[in-house]
Amino acid sequence: MAERPSVSVVMATYNGAAYVEEQLASVLEQLRASDEVVVVDDASTDATADVVAGLDDPRVRLVRSPANRGYVRTFEAAIRESSGEAVLLADQDDVWLPRHVEVLVDALQEHRVAASNLRVLGTGAGLQGPSGKPGWELRAADSDRRLANLAGLLAGVRPYYGCAMAVRRDALDVALPFPAWLDESHDLWLAAYGNLAGSIAHVEEPTVLRRLHADNQTPVRPRGVLPAVRSRLMLLRAVVELRRRISRSARTGR
Repeated sequence: MAERPSVSVVMATYNGAAYVEEQLASVLEQLRASDEVVVVDDASTDATADVVAGLDDPRVRLVRSPANRGYVRTFEAAIRESSGEAVLLADQDDVWLPRHVEVLVDALQEHRVAASNLRVLGTGAGLQGPSGKPGWELRAADSDRRLANLAGLLAGVRPYYGCAMAVRRDALDVALPFPAWLDESHDLWLAAYGNLAGSIAHVEEPTVLRRLHADNQTPVRPRGVLPAVRSRLMLLRAVVELRRRISRSARTGR
């Protein structure tokens, strides 16, 4: 990639009027005039889309979905609407730290996927792991530990979060489309792709202040046994599908 490639920030919104303006302000202050923010609103029933439209910033492009499709399909639509060489994912309710764009775009110079760490908005604390242990973070030294990362992803112990991830445009020929059966964890799909392709960077610097509240799409509390098992099986299926796509791409050059 050329130095400081064009940047697209993609966001899926749904009933996020309370927080989306603050989040977009933290995003826009890091972008150039030629960069873009693509917001696809998933048929919100509140004023989310109107808040976004009211920003009146030429870098922000709002797409109103006529029907609710869920956040995975909505993120895919936002990615497809984007045009930048570096695609950065953003949730509607967080706040970006000042070096978010800089450090993730730098990581994409040598890798197809980049993932950074988070802090909790309001406290500055790190995330707690599944067992409640503090300091649950990605380590740069693990970036090339592909099998360990995939095992950790399948076990739910690698903190890959879409709100702190970026992907290069040239990865999307393989990573998209998301399968029809993938109805959650698009971020883990991208992380699995990066690891299977041998091209993911773990960025230790925190780049996002994550807002924890009852309506987070990523659960803040452990789920029941059956939903957790279903999720793990779906991720295993994702790994199999991504291996097939990567092998096909290597054979065909596409």
